[in-house]
Amino acid sequence: MRHGTQNTPTDNQLMQKVRDGDVDKLGLLFEKHNKRLFNYFLRLTRNRNLSEDLVQEVFIRIMRYRTTYRGQAKFAVWMYRIAHNIYVDHFRKYRKEEQLNEEIYKPKSKYPIPEDKIEKKEEFHLLRSALSKLSGKKREILILSRFHGLKYAEIAQLLGCRTGTIKVHVHRAIKDLGKIYTELSGGKAS
Repeated sequence: MRHGTQNTPTDNQLMQKVRDGDVDKLGLLFEKHNKRLFNYFLRLTRNRNLSEDLVQEVFIRIMRYRTTYRGQAKFAVWMYRIAHNIYVDHFRKYRKEEQLNEEIYKPKSKYPIPEDKIEKKEEFHLLRSALSKLSGKKREILILSRFHGLKYAEIAQLLGCRTGTIKVHVHRAIKDLGKIYTELSGGKAS
C-alpha cells in the first residue's frame, strides 16, 4: 500500500489530459483553484455574486479553449491570464453598471469585539479601502503578487510585458497604496 503524492499529477499534466479529451480532469482543476480565483475576483470587484460568475466563466473558457493549451508556462499563469481577460472584458462591457458592494464586508456578530481587534479591523478596512482606490491595473498586480503568490516573471508573462515593468508597477502601486492609506487614516501611518 503506497502513501504519498509522488503519483499525483501536476496541474500542467491534468490540463494536458483535459486538452487531449479527458475533460473529467477539469473537475480536479476546478476543485483546486476555484477558491483562489474567487478570492482574486473578490479582491478586484468586491462583489461576491459577480466573483462567483467570473470564476465559472474562467472554467467555461478553459473548457472552450482547452485545445490551445501548450503547457509551456505553469497552468496557474495560463489560468490567471484567462481570468485577467475575463475581468477586463467584463468591466469594459459593464463598467458603468457595476458598483462596489460594501454589504459583503459588514460584520454580522452581535458580540463586542476587544479593543485591539477593533484597531486591527479598522486597519484592515482602511487597507482594503485604499486598495480599492488604486487603479485597476495596480490593484490587480498587487493582488496577483501579494495575495496569490505569483512571481514577477509570471505576472509579466500573464500581462504580456517585461519583468522589470512589473517590478516598477509593484513599486509604484505600493507607494500609491501607502499614500492613499495615510490619507484615509487622517495622516496617521501605521
